[in-house]
Formats: sequence, structure tokens, C-alpha cells
Amino acid sequence: MTYPEKSPGISPGCRFRDTVPINQPHRKPMKITSVPLNFPNILSLYRLFSFPFVMIFVFIKREDLFVFFICFNLFTDFLDGWIARKFNLTTEIGSVLDSLADSGTYLLALAGILAFKWNSFQPYIVSFAIFIGFFILSDLLPVIKFGKYASYHTYSAKIGGYIKGIFFIVLFLIDFNLWFYYFMVVTGILSFSENILITLILREPEANVRGLYWVWEKTKKEKLP
Repeated sequence: MTYPEKSPGISPGCRFRDTVPINQPHRKPMKITSVPLNFPNILSLYRLFSFPFVMIFVFIKREDLFVFFICFNLFTDFLDGWIARKFNLTTEIGSVLDSLADSGTYLLALAGILAFKWNSFQPYIVSFAIFIGFFILSDLLPVIKFGKYASYHTYSAKIGGYIKGIFFIVLFLIDFNLWFYYFMVVTGILSFSENILITLILREPEANVRGLYWVWEKTKKEKLP
């Protein structure tokens, strides 16, 4: 009497247990990115985590608390960048955290404008809508192209951030100033446009690129034989 030939290395009782499923995709281990808990990153994390709590003050119409925290968040935005540059604490993940926190602060300021200062902005709705459109596009385009949030930190973005921050502080603590408003809108659109052009030029996402000129020069050098 003959028996079927056994496959080498496989016992009859463990035939299905020991075999490897065919065409099963290989799963890469999850990459966990640690965040260095230096002072600039702690300030950025604070702004991120404070976002929903400050937004609550908008919904419950507590303008006094909203103004206090939005001004404090704007101050920490200036402080974390200065400390990071002064003490050489800049990191790629820190740049991303700072950019995310900046966008969150701008969204809070926008919510505060709609809730508390809309009567001042309503006559200038067209220019304000264009400003918001450029802001949204400059933030979303890198996510669409690269699949991640941009942290270019260009010189124009830093200057524009200071201008927007001062404008929001003047707006909520003093009053709406028309000339300052147009200055903020024009410089903001120029800064957002530079970020959009940088995203269109870059092939891979980069952080702290300084500006469009430096990106263009680097791209030309890379094309040289």
C-alpha cells in the first residue's frame, strides 16, 4: 500500500498552521514620531490643545475670555519661534507643530471676527473672502500634493504672521483700523501666494525653506548636470 508523498518540512497535523498565506501584503511596523519636549514645542502643543477650549468662548459669547486667550496665544506664537532660533532648538517636528498651531490660532481669530467683529468686516467682505481663500489654499495644497502639512517658515510668512498678530490684537483690544486692515490683507495674500508657488515648485516637502528665491535657486542647481 502506498501513501501520498509528504511535503518536506511540513507535518500532516500542521499543514495549514505552518504554511504562509499567498499574496498577503507585508505590513510595515507603525512609525512613531516622538516630540522633543523643549520649551518651544511645549508652547506649540499648548496652542494646539487650547484650540477647542478657546473656541468654546466664541460659542458662549464670552468675548472677554476669548480676547485674553487669543492675545496670549499670539504672544506664545512669537515667543516659541524666538526661543527656538535663539537657542538653536529648531526641529522638523517642531516646525510642523508650530505651523499647525499658527493655523489653529488664525482659525480662532477668524471665528472671533465672525462672532464679535462682523459688523466692522461686513463692508469689506470681498477682500476678506479673497484673503481667507488664499489662506486655505496655501494650507491645503501641500496636504494634497505631499500628503503632509507644510512648515516652510518663509521670511514673508514670519513677517506676515507678526502683522496679522498685531492686527488681531489692535482689533480686539482697540478697534477696527481700515488702513491696517488693507495692509494686513495685502501682506497676507503675498505671503500665502509665495507658499503656494513653493508648493508647486518643490518635488518633496521641505521645512524652513526661507523663501521662494532660495527654493528656485536650489531647484536650478539640482537640474544642473
